[in-house]
Amino acid sequence: MVILKEKNLEMENFDTLSQAIDGLRKQGYVEDFNLKQNCLECRQGQFKIFHDEFEIDKVYRFDVMTDPDDQSILYAISSDKYRLKGLLVNAYGIYSDPLADEMIEKLRHH
Repeated sequence: MVILKEKNLEMENFDTLSQAIDGLRKQGYVEDFNLKQNCLECRQGQFKIFHDEFEIDKVYRFDVMTDPDDQSILYAISSDKYRLKGLLVNAYGIYSDPLADEMIEKLRHH
């Protein structure tokens, strides 16, 4: 596991994706975000959060050498506008999905 970015918080070290999810949920990242073409969604589409309405607080990259299908990136995300904190899990192939330029740039920057 490699931590890529963390904003003003103590460094954490998680060995597995499930450990990271559990640890971040304890810190209040309780929403499950889904990546759409031009926004993040949660609560079955109740909230649509656009690129300028959220921050990526932490990014963890997990490399599982035995199974490339298990390689993933975990984003800890917060939105002050909606008072939400949650997680987005994505495979490394995220940029092959049809995403708006703003979403690609926001995720790629981190």
